[in-house]
Amino acid sequence: MNRRDFIQKATMVGPALGMMPSLYSNEAKMADKVRLGFIGVGLRGRSHLEQALFRQDVEVNAICDIDPAAINISLEQIKKSGRKAPAVYSKGEEDFLNLVKRDDLDGILIATPWQWHVPMTLAAMKAGKYAAVEVSATVTLQDSWDLVDTFEKTGSHCMILENVCYRRDVMAILKMVREGMFGEMTYAHCGYQHDLRSVKLNDGKSNGGVGVEFGEKGFSEAKWRTQHSVDRNGDIYPTHGLGPVAHWLDINRGNRFSYLTSTATKSRGLHKYIVDHGGKDHPNAKVNFKLGDIVTTVIQCHNGENIVLVHDTNSPRPYSLAFRAQGTNGIWMNDGHSIYIEGVSPKEHTAEPDKAYLDKNDHPLWAKYAKDAESAGHGGIDYFVLRGFIESIKRKTAPPIDVYDAATWSAISPLSELSIAKGSAPIEIPDFTRGKWKTNKRIFGLNDEY
Repeated sequence: MNRRDFIQKATMVGPALGMMPSLYSNEAKMADKVRLGFIGVGLRGRSHLEQALFRQDVEVNAICDIDPAAINISLEQIKKSGRKAPAVYSKGEEDFLNLVKRDDLDGILIATPWQWHVPMTLAAMKAGKYAAVEVSATVTLQDSWDLVDTFEKTGSHCMILENVCYRRDVMAILKMVREGMFGEMTYAHCGYQHDLRSVKLNDGKSNGGVGVEFGEKGFSEAKWRTQHSVDRNGDIYPTHGLGPVAHWLDINRGNRFSYLTSTATKSRGLHKYIVDHGGKDHPNAKVNFKLGDIVTTVIQCHNGENIVLVHDTNSPRPYSLAFRAQGTNGIWMNDGHSIYIEGVSPKEHTAEPDKAYLDKNDHPLWAKYAKDAESAGHGGIDYFVLRGFIESIKRKTAPPIDVYDAATWSAISPLSELSIAKGSAPIEIPDFTRGKWKTNKRIFGLNDEY
């Protein structure tokens, strides 16, 4: 294929995808309204709440949080939107159990500390509600099995809110992968490379406030997230990178993760940050952080592809999810915004800018809804991930990122911990679909619906 033919084909893909028949055309009439409850209305929960309040097809009937300040800010947010005040659940850590019993809720969105994700999600599912849970969905291997088992027992759906799956560039690459433009896929690279030192350690008053406190003295995520860096050594936040790559490689839908190996560097970054900003005599300078500064995981897939996944949150560095898609015809690299397609790129062995390719292969969802997403967080992707959850409720079907995705992607955390603890030994990755991956069909990003 020459360059001209390649670009022409890329231009034709969008309309073709847009004309694909709906997967849900045989369903009953869609619901006009979706009634939501929110468990956790801290910074992340209120971001989702804001997006929900923009929609005329959503009612917010209940909110839950143990922080009175978070409740008050959320109530004011709802009042300013012109909506009626929701019911409030704030009487202790288990008041969410009362929220899920309400009969005026179709779906429940959970944005709480990681250790609460599974108990809250299970409660919502057992109450017959659609559940949307922030990343990572699970902490332990048993957590992942509990999500799957509860879905298979109740039929109540769970969606992991992995917003990066909807990033405009990775969705364009998804379309290119599915059209065979990279040839047969052989390799992918991804990760979470984000300097979180000022999130894990702050002044107790604001995110980014220079300080070295965490736990009870910390602010926001420093209250709970930092403790994971004290107690755990593994890829403790895998899904931002792994989710999009899993779609590229059809994981759980004709392919699966087989096994992994993980390695970790020494732990130095958080201790140095404490000494630099709080002094060597600060009590937190005596904390022994278990999490290695850089954790590298290699995943072998059933169909022969390899994935390299990197976790790096304790180092001074620019933000990057380090995406790379490699096939037998060429490669795309997000760092550097470059692409090379053999026989198409103008110079042999030389990358070119990726913009023209991404523009030509803009995913139908973005082509249709980019303007609606302008006000959403994280470059618009928060609009799409919430829309996916709402549309699945309205259509009474599985969400585009389902419970098996939630269980499989999140399980990489405890499995990587186990590999490191065993000297970087290979660790088998369970098949949470119990064999259904062999016949499961794709459900994510098939057209311009959701």
